[in-house]
Amino acid sequence: MKRSDTLKTADRLINGQRQVDYGSPQENFEKIAARWSQILGGFEIEAWQVCLMMADLKIARLSNGPHGDSFVDACGYLALASELAGCATVEDDS
Repeated sequence: MKRSDTLKTADRLINGQRQVDYGSPQENFEKIAARWSQILGGFEIEAWQVCLMMADLKIARLSNGPHGDSFVDACGYLALASELAGCATVEDDS
């Protein structure tokens, strides 16, 4: 899959049916963060960090060999992490 296709697929997934199925990313990942924080005995996890950990899970799975869905999902989780962390857009400096 070409890099732009990977990113387009991730964009379609995180802004399409998954958002319908799971609700807003902010709300969904805040719920996950709260549950994970409880499991870790009060260590506070933020919504954007949940996205990082989910992306890391997808990257770890790639150690077993390339799988298109893991590449796509990791890109999607990182895009959501950037949004939830409130990161500014990086402009192309070319």
